[in-house]
Amino acid sequence: MAKRIALVAAIAFIPLASTQSSYANSSLSWQSLPGSLYTPPTTPWAYAPDASWPPTTIGTPLEPQAPDDELLQMLSEIDPNRIKHIVSTLANFGTRHTLSTQNSSTSGIGAARDWILKEMTAQASPDMTVELNSYIQGVAERISFPVNISNIVASIPGTDDPNRVYVVTGHYDSRRLDVMDYTNPSPGADDDATGVAVVMEMARVVALHGKPKASMIFAATAGEEQASYGATHLAKTLKKEGRNVEGNWNNDIVGTGRNEPFAAINDYTVRLFGASIFYPNASTSEEQTEAGLIGAWNDSPAQNLGRYIAEIAAGAAEAVGMQVALIYRPDRFLRGGDHLSFLEEGWPAVRFTEAVEDFRHQHQDPRVQNGTQYGDLIQYVDFDYTARVARTNLASMWSAASAPAMPRNVSISEAIGFPAADRDTPLEVLSNESQFCWNTGEDPLAAGYELVYRASGNLQWTHVVSVGDVGSVTVDLPKDDVQFGVRAVGKDGKKSPAVLPAVAGSC
Repeated sequence: MAKRIALVAAIAFIPLASTQSSYANSSLSWQSLPGSLYTPPTTPWAYAPDASWPPTTIGTPLEPQAPDDELLQMLSEIDPNRIKHIVSTLANFGTRHTLSTQNSSTSGIGAARDWILKEMTAQASPDMTVELNSYIQGVAERISFPVNISNIVASIPGTDDPNRVYVVTGHYDSRRLDVMDYTNPSPGADDDATGVAVVMEMARVVALHGKPKASMIFAATAGEEQASYGATHLAKTLKKEGRNVEGNWNNDIVGTGRNEPFAAINDYTVRLFGASIFYPNASTSEEQTEAGLIGAWNDSPAQNLGRYIAEIAAGAAEAVGMQVALIYRPDRFLRGGDHLSFLEEGWPAVRFTEAVEDFRHQHQDPRVQNGTQYGDLIQYVDFDYTARVARTNLASMWSAASAPAMPRNVSISEAIGFPAADRDTPLEVLSNESQFCWNTGEDPLAAGYELVYRASGNLQWTHVVSVGDVGSVTVDLPKDDVQFGVRAVGKDGKKSPAVLPAVAGSC
């Protein structure tokens, strides 16, 4: 029998006055800047009144998970000076084009590859392995001759659930206006030496600390500018190995918040792109039709991973110094990146990109033209900003790897909360209640579960119902009006990303 939580709906939401997260009272000035997602402080985080009907008091307003002391220490060790060193070194290799020379120690993608491998190996702990994930790519799109493509991959195994994996990526290749020009200068400081710096600095800090419960992979990929060849090879390698990839954090162009049009909050904002359930075509047409029928186009695994990352960043706002702006599309308009390779394997994957891109300094040949400096040059990178992006990645990825896995086989029942099928339909079925079921007993890290929900027009989960260590719950909430998710909770309170319930005949 499902655990039942049935509370009468109230007239309006209750302001979160006594249970505010610590960041709400923070003295940090950036949190009160125009465009901040953390104001006003007397309103529950992520609650948008103009998009949040119907009113209810079921559950409690969601309060973002706070970081523990271990995570706070790790975040404090992200070093902007090391990020500067990484970005500067990579930019000084001249070009890192995928087709550039691989037999020089001072220029070309081979020099960059060897330097990253050496640096990551030097920083690795005894528990961390660093290796090349390589293959020969034949002639193909944007590949004019066979070329060795190598990802540098650092891995630390999970202590409790090593087959569950979280992957952070940034690509170390670069390009010019002519994507086939592999000899002339292409410093690629922002795109994407900054993403590689995030990956490398995260790997260094994790190697110093710990033993996550699930495995973590830190990968500098190649071939992104040609067609994400390296990331595709890495994703297929993990698929072939049977790994359970519960998330890809892809960092691509994360170098500054200072581009025009500039607003002060941009210095403390990183965009996070999450694809809907309709793209790419990794699910069946029947599943996509069902998602359309139940309004779940913004409840894909990628978007729920994005919600999770934004929530973790909010709970650790004082430590990460960054807010996450969720963008519900796979990438920038008609563009793409390495995370799409993970999406195509059916795994949750998101992309971090700076608040506003400056196209004078992206994919450009370095030059001064009509008084304007073009080129992806080191002077346009803010290393403190990139460090904040790294902390945002580390806080959320470490939290996920320290929490239980996402619940499996989560469903919402058609047997409750529907009109009568015939004269004998029981009265208890004729309600607006919603019933959910999921598997239990499969994950020793899971101590209980939570039902999260939001009004359909809201970007973020706003309310949570703690249901305990059960596999089914019925709540007095209308499935017609709100969107739901179920997430696992560990003994220490760490939570997994939420899972969209699939429609089932009954629990």
